Amino acid sequence: MIKLFQPFAIAAIAVSLALPLAAGAQQATDTVAPEAATTAAPKTAVHAERQMVVAANPLAAQAGLDVLRAGGTAADAVVAVQTVLGLVEPQSSGLGGGAFLVWYDAATGKVTTFDGRETAPKAATPDLFLGADGKPLKFFDAVVGGRSVGTPGVVRLLGEVHGRYGKLEWAALFEPAIRLSTDGFEVSPRLAQLVADDADKLGVQPTTRDYFYPGGKAIAAGDRLTNAAYAQTLATIAKDGPGAFYKGPIAEGIVQAVRDHQTNPGGLSLDDLAAYAAIERPSVCAPYRGFEVCGMGPPSSGALAIGQILGMIEPFDIATLGPEDPESWRIIGDATRLAFADRERYIADADFVSIPKGLLNPDYLKGRSELLRRPTALPADGATAGNPPWDKAELRRDGLSFEIPSTTHFVIVDAAGNIASVTSSIENGFGARLMSGGFLLNNQLTDFSFVAEEDGRAVANRVEPGKRPRSSMSPTIVLKDGKPVFALGSPGGSNIIPYVAKTIIALVDWKMDISWATALPHLTNRFGTYDLEAGTTAPRLAKDLEALGYKTAEKEQNSGLHGVAISSAGIEGGADPRREGIAVGD
Repeated sequence: MIKLFQPFAIAAIAVSLALPLAAGAQQATDTVAPEAATTAAPKTAVHAERQMVVAANPLAAQAGLDVLRAGGTAADAVVAVQTVLGLVEPQSSGLGGGAFLVWYDAATGKVTTFDGRETAPKAATPDLFLGADGKPLKFFDAVVGGRSVGTPGVVRLLGEVHGRYGKLEWAALFEPAIRLSTDGFEVSPRLAQLVADDADKLGVQPTTRDYFYPGGKAIAAGDRLTNAAYAQTLATIAKDGPGAFYKGPIAEGIVQAVRDHQTNPGGLSLDDLAAYAAIERPSVCAPYRGFEVCGMGPPSSGALAIGQILGMIEPFDIATLGPEDPESWRIIGDATRLAFADRERYIADADFVSIPKGLLNPDYLKGRSELLRRPTALPADGATAGNPPWDKAELRRDGLSFEIPSTTHFVIVDAAGNIASVTSSIENGFGARLMSGGFLLNNQLTDFSFVAEEDGRAVANRVEPGKRPRSSMSPTIVLKDGKPVFALGSPGGSNIIPYVAKTIIALVDWKMDISWATALPHLTNRFGTYDLEAGTTAPRLAKDLEALGYKTAEKEQNSGLHGVAISSAGIEGGADPRREGIAVGD
C-alpha cells in the first residue's frame, strides 16, 4: 500500500537561523529545505496555550510573537509580521503589493474580511496586455517593468485593520522591521537561490540590481543585508500614518519607477495612489460535514472555489477511501476541475461585474456532484462551466490569465482569541522587478485576463480602470459550532485553491494533525492533467490515475501552507516543510 503521508527523505540543507527566542517561546526543530526542494518530512508540531504566530520566516514570526507578548492583538501583530516579511522575504510580499485578510473577532464571534488587493490604474485599457500585433503578450514580456504594476494595497489594509482592532501604538509596530533593515539580517538559502536564479530579470533596473547584486555579485546565504531605504520608508509611515505611503515622496517614487521604465512603462499615477482604499467585505462561508469554511469573496476566487470543491465531494465517503486510494483523488481532482471551469467563466471583481448568486447553491452543487458518479475521469468536454442561478444572467467567455506561484501566508492567534489569516503577495517572484523606497513593486495586473472578449462576449476578469484582478489567494478560517477550529492558507498561484481544499480534507476527513496536513504530498488537477508533486510519494499513483483516464505530470509544487488547529487543549501550529516557515507561541 502506498503511504502518501509517510515521512520521506529528500536532499535538504540544514540552516542555522541564529534566532534567539525569548523565554517561553516554543519552536519546531527541523531542517529547512531550500526552494528547489519540493517537500520534506513534517516539521514538529508546535503547541501553545494562549497565542501563536505561524509565518514564512523565523524573524517575522518572532516579531509577531513579541507584539503579542507586549499586549498587542492579532491586528497589531499583522503589521509587525508583514513589514518584516517585506524585508526578509521580499520576493513574495511587501508594501508594494496587496493582501487579503480574514478576521475572527472573539468578542462578537463574527468572521469578516479585508480586501487590500491592488487596483488597475485609471489609465488602464482592455488591451493593456496585447502587443502591437493584437495578440496577447508573453507572460514575462508583460511582467517586467511598469506595465504590470497595480496600485499597492497592503499599507491601507494594515492601517484599516489596526484602526479597527489594534491596541498598541501604530509606530511601535514598525520597530522590528526598522531595526532589522538598519542593523541587517542574515540572507536565507531560499532568498539567495531565488536571487541567483532570476538574474536575467532582476538585474536590469539599477536600483534593484544594486540591492540584490552588490558589486555585480548575487547576495549569498549567510550574508548580512541592510536596507536603509526601506528603513526610511517604514519610519515615515510609522510617524505619519498609512496616508504617507499614498501621497508625498513615497508615492512619487513609486510612480516614477513605474512610468520611467525604459522599455515597458506603466500608467500608474499619483491620483491612483491617493484614491486607493482597502475594503471590508462580508466573508464567504460554505458548509462541509458540520464545519463552516469561511474565506474571501471576489475579487478572490478562493472561498467560492474551495466551497464548490468541498460541496461536490461531500456526498462521497472520502474518509473511508483515505488519502492512499486513487478513487479519492479522482473525486477531488474532478471536483476541482469543475470548480475551476466555473471560476474561469464567472468570477471577477464583483464591484465591476455581476457574479452568479448560486455558485454555492446546494441544489446546483448537488447537480455538479452527480457528474462525479462515474468510474473514470471526466472527459475534457465534461469538465466545463455549469449554469448556476443568477439574479440577472450575462453572456460570458473564458479568459486568458496567468497566476505564477509566489506569495506568502501567515496566521496569528492572540490571547483574546482573535485570529488573523492573511495571504499577501506581489504576484510573481520579485514582482515587476522594480524597486522603490526599498521595496519591490507588484505585477498583479497580469492576474487579469490578457484578452477582454471573444466572439462579442465579455471576459469577466478583463482589465478595467480601478478594477481589482481576480485572485486565488485563499486565507481561510474554519469554524465548528460557531467557534474557530482551523485557520490556514498558502502561496502557490492558482494551485492555492487545491492546496487549501486538500488540507481541509486532510484535517476533517483524514483526521491528520496540522503538521501532517501541511506536509501531505500534492496531487492537483485544475485543467485535466494530474500534477503529481515531484520528490514525494505522489508520483507512485501515476499509473492508477492514468488507468482512470488522466494524463499525469510530475512537477514541483512549492506551497507554503501555514495553519493552526485550535481546541480545548490549546493551539497547534503547522508550517509547510517545503519552505523556511515556523510556528512560535506561548
